[in-house]
Amino acid sequence: MARFSFLPREDQYFSFFSQMTSYIYDASTILVEMMSEGGRDYNAYAQRIKTIEHACDELTHTISTSLNKSFITPFDREDIYELSSALDDVVDLIDDAARAMVMFNIQASTQHARAFADVIQRMAVQLHEIVSTLARPTGINQRLVEIHRLENVADDTYHAAIGELFRQESDPLTVLKFKEIYEKLEATVDRCEQVANIIESVIIKNA
Repeated sequence: MARFSFLPREDQYFSFFSQMTSYIYDASTILVEMMSEGGRDYNAYAQRIKTIEHACDELTHTISTSLNKSFITPFDREDIYELSSALDDVVDLIDDAARAMVMFNIQASTQHARAFADVIQRMAVQLHEIVSTLARPTGINQRLVEIHRLENVADDTYHAAIGELFRQESDPLTVLKFKEIYEKLEATVDRCEQVANIIESVIIKNA
């Protein structure tokens, strides 16, 4: 028997999540643009991503504050907190990768870095579509499958990037710089997949 309550369920969280995935998409799009440009403009791109990162942090705080005031939430409070934190982490990691490009004074990205950025942007699209239908989940499974497929693509990219770096680059400092950048990009992809896993778990628990 379906449960009924006279207390309204606060569905604002779905809008919050949708806004967060919009931030992820915006940050990933700037990252794609950044990786396609020469190093002279990297700082400007990093600053744009930092602005989005601040906005996402503020929204995460808003969600946390709202949880303390809400009587009835669309699903478990712990899951809402975990999902919002994971979405925020994705933007944080994109920001980390962009800042690393500036801090390390990288003058040109690589084919592998551009491939990573493309995967992250494509995952962002899938996450936004999933979250946009989270209130009434439809067609989510194939999007979850696509996110897992993209993570596998990124794994292949990471292994190819690291292998090429150690085979072809003779400057140890350059090796260290790009190894860290690739690891940050890989961590971003992994966190996107973790978001998908959290959402899948929430759907199963509330089916």
